[in-house]
Amino acid sequence: MILKKQIILAFFSLSLASPLTYGQIFNFNKPDPYKKVFVESNNFGISYLQELENALTKIDRDSLKFEVLNDLAYYWHTRNLGTALEFTKKGLELTSKKNNSLWHGRFQITEGSILLRQEKLDLAEAVLKVAKTKVKESDLAFLNTQLGYVYERRGQLGKAADYALESLSLGEKLNDKKAIGLAYSDLSNLLWKQGKFEEGLDYGLKSLSYFEEGNTIDLDYDFTLYVVGNNYLSLQQYDKAMEYYDHSIEIGERYGFYNNLSDVYISLVDLNVFLNQFSEAEAAGKNAIKYAYLLDNAFMLMRSYLAVGELQNQNENYPAAIENIQKSIEVATPNFGDGFFLSKAYRSLGQAYAENEQFEDAFHSINKYDSLNSIVFTAEADQRISQLQTEFNVTQKENTIQLQKTELQQQQTNQNLISLIAGLLFLMLLVLFISFSNNRKKNKLLKIKNKEKEFLLKEIHHRVKNNLEVVSSLLALQTAQIKDPNIISAMKESQNRVYSMSIIHQRLYQNEYLSSIEMKDYFINLGSHILDSFGEEERIKIHYEMPELHLDVDTAVPLGLIVNELLTNSLKYAFPNNKAGEITIDLDIISDHEIQLLVMDNGIGQTEGEPAKGTGFGKNLINLLTRQLDGTMKVIYTPGTQYFFNFKVDGSS
Repeated sequence: MILKKQIILAFFSLSLASPLTYGQIFNFNKPDPYKKVFVESNNFGISYLQELENALTKIDRDSLKFEVLNDLAYYWHTRNLGTALEFTKKGLELTSKKNNSLWHGRFQITEGSILLRQEKLDLAEAVLKVAKTKVKESDLAFLNTQLGYVYERRGQLGKAADYALESLSLGEKLNDKKAIGLAYSDLSNLLWKQGKFEEGLDYGLKSLSYFEEGNTIDLDYDFTLYVVGNNYLSLQQYDKAMEYYDHSIEIGERYGFYNNLSDVYISLVDLNVFLNQFSEAEAAGKNAIKYAYLLDNAFMLMRSYLAVGELQNQNENYPAAIENIQKSIEVATPNFGDGFFLSKAYRSLGQAYAENEQFEDAFHSINKYDSLNSIVFTAEADQRISQLQTEFNVTQKENTIQLQKTELQQQQTNQNLISLIAGLLFLMLLVLFISFSNNRKKNKLLKIKNKEKEFLLKEIHHRVKNNLEVVSSLLALQTAQIKDPNIISAMKESQNRVYSMSIIHQRLYQNEYLSSIEMKDYFINLGSHILDSFGEEERIKIHYEMPELHLDVDTAVPLGLIVNELLTNSLKYAFPNNKAGEITIDLDIISDHEIQLLVMDNGIGQTEGEPAKGTGFGKNLINLLTRQLDGTMKVIYTPGTQYFFNFKVDGSS
């Protein structure tokens, strides 16, 4: 009970000593709203895990929810294996329900990681091998690492090395620095267990360089610091070992990596014993046990009790050593798979029994040690790791030679390519120069031809305008011979219609544009002419409420005739008895293919359905021209008269 209270107090003191300060983890306004820890941020702690859990209810995209839930499960496995397994089971249930095989496989990798740390090695192996059939190639390096851990715990170090090298090969193929760093870390740990400390140190330092190159300061980087420290410790470089252990503890306490903390404090027991710092060694042993309990990890707890027992052997406190080492073996039995540490436990127990003069117990313990040791450190395993190491070194040298050959070939290829590109550029420049010269000549000819065509078009419009004026003059001469006022009125209207067309051709040859007419100026000229022809300049005012607007000839001519008819009707019928009045013309763009025309007067108005005054020719002409322009007309009869038109046109500006 006292120990549990100490652990709980330690847990809260750790949480308070490591306050979390981090930015927003989720921004759901972005396409990729999740800011992953140890990828985009190194801010991690209990609050981070809580925020991940809270976010699950707000995420509606399956792939994002699976990713967050899997991270939650994996990161909890550094703090408490039971909690981590609960989140993993949720992920497995959800992905199974959604029939998402890929993410189901990824959750199985996380499940395998947790199960092997719970010493359920057979189950972990089975789950990981099933997951291997579901996930992507980019997931396999991490999966192989977990399978390697399974075989390492069983003492099958050669098979574990095979998986580490497979992960290394995948990492190099995919240029995945994290996978390469993790593979080197695993090889470093395996070589340390084989007693090959120089090689283990070399691989461990390589691993750290890959993690640091990718700025990946995470659980695996922290574990590698511990592994490098172990190799330095075994090489009796105690200051270097302490340096790496301290760095590992700093990261472990910052992020709550309880598994790594327990590992490092176990090694610190040994280091402090070598330095004859027994009180520090005892404190390290207590910390190792504390973090093993927090993690709920039998593997760590077994090793922690073993480390304390070995310390007590050094202090010649053999009864206490026997008690703690027996606790270690009790934690490990019956499902403990790691023969390496179990053999160490029986060796230390045999030593304690012998020193305590319990020779029969010592004999049984040493026999057990010999049995386990012969399983773990087989000649086959040692030979396999040596063979793999040799193969790897040869492959690395061959790769270096091949890389140099490739670089030389690439340089030669680059030189040839540069020469070829230079030749092609010269040819292109020559072709461009010839083409430019030809284009200049063609452009000069085109300008001359365009000027000729422009002159001809202007001349045509000028002649059409002159011909229309001749027609207008003939109508005027004919009108002078007529006495009937109705015929005179009809002739005058015909003159105005001809004039409305002649103005367009006059504008075309006088203005800059040969294909379009500016309508406001055109209507002003037309309106002035009609008022003048009726002698109504003083009595009637015309307002032109419209912007500058250019229309093509095919549209402008019918519009001019329509406005001519409406102005003529207003002057003839809207203002009797010399009544003064106003007429408004408004032409506007509605869209790229639609314009609106409004012609309105404030005269006496008409009654809807009232028979047309005069011959009705003007009304029929307006209807015909409206249909020609694919338009619609609406008339409002009071007050005054208002004509609304909507016309479809090919384009306006």
